[in-house]
Amino acid sequence: MLSRVANTLYWMVRYVERADNLARLIDVNEQLLLDWEHLDSERLRDFWMPIVCSDGDDALYSELYGSGNSTDVIKFLTDDRRNPNSILSCLVQARENARTVRDQLSDELWEELNSLYLYVISADGEKILRDDPPRYYGFIRRSVFTFQGIAASTIDRSMGWDFMDMGRHLERADKTTRFLDISTFLPPAAPMAMHWNAIVRSCGAMGAYRAVNSGAVEPKKVVDLLVFSRSFPRSVRYCIGRVEQCLHSISGSRFGDYTDAAERTAGKIMGDLNYGSVDEFLAGGMHESLDHLQDQFNNIGEAIFESYVLMPHVIDSPVKLNHNASTIRAWKHQQEQQQQ
Repeated sequence: MLSRVANTLYWMVRYVERADNLARLIDVNEQLLLDWEHLDSERLRDFWMPIVCSDGDDALYSELYGSGNSTDVIKFLTDDRRNPNSILSCLVQARENARTVRDQLSDELWEELNSLYLYVISADGEKILRDDPPRYYGFIRRSVFTFQGIAASTIDRSMGWDFMDMGRHLERADKTTRFLDISTFLPPAAPMAMHWNAIVRSCGAMGAYRAVNSGAVEPKKVVDLLVFSRSFPRSVRYCIGRVEQCLHSISGSRFGDYTDAAERTAGKIMGDLNYGSVDEFLAGGMHESLDHLQDQFNNIGEAIFESYVLMPHVIDSPVKLNHNASTIRAWKHQQEQQQQ
C-alpha cells in the first residue's frame, strides 16, 4: 500500500472519531446543564472552560474569544472553522481525506461521510444547531455509528483496514484520557458529581459502569473502568490493545517483539495497563498520569508517521537528511492540514 494512502485512511478515521467524541461531550454537558439552576456567568465559565483546557486548545480559544461563556465555547468546539479541532473542521478534513482515496472506499462509506459533511455545512444544519442542538449532535453521532458500521461491513480486512482501525482506536484512547482530564481543571467549588456523570455519559459508559457498580458515580471507579477495563470498547486498555494488534498485523511481527518505535511504545503502555492498578495510577497524580499517557499516544503517532509515511528508503538515504523530531512534527502537521 502507498504510504500516502495509508496516511490518508488513518487520518480520515481519526477525524471522524474526533468529531464524534466532541459531539458526545457537548451534547451530554448541555443536557446536564438543564438539571442545574442558578448558574451565573462565572459558574458557566467554570463549567465549560475545563473542556477547552483538557483538549489543549485554550490558547487558541483565548486568542479568538477571550471570554468563557457557554455560547462562545460551544461555537468554538462545534462549527468554528478557525479551530482545526472543531466538529465542522474535523468533518471537512475527514471528507477531503476520503475524496483523495475514493477508490479505496466502498460507495456506501463514501456516501455516508459525504452526506454528513453536506449536513454540517448546510444552512439547514446551521438552523438545527441554533434551534435544536440535541437533534444536531444526535444526527452526527448516529451518522458516525452508521459510518463505523458500514466500514466494518464493507472494507476488506487488508492493510488499509488496519490503518483505519488503528486511527480510530488511537484517537479514542486519547479522547478518553482528555475526558477524564477535564476533572483536573475544575475549580474546587465546581459541582463534581455533575461533571463525573458527564464524563461517564460522554464515553457512553453509564451502562457498563452500572453493570459492575451500584450507587452513585465514584471517581475512582470511573477511572478504573475508563483506563483499565479489558472489555469496555472505549477504555484506554482496550483501545491500545487494538492499536497494538493493528501494528503487528501491518508489520507481520510477533507479539512480545517489535520492529519499530510505535510497536515498542504500544507494548510498553500495554504492560503498564496489564500489570498496573487504579491505585498506582492515582497515586502518581491523575493529571500527571493522564498527561503521560497522552505523551505516549503522541509518540505512537509520530512513530507511525516516521515508519510508514516517511518512506524507509528516504530515511535510510546515503545523503544525511535532517529528520529530527521538529521536522517530523512539521511534516506531519502539513499532511494533516494540507486540504484546509
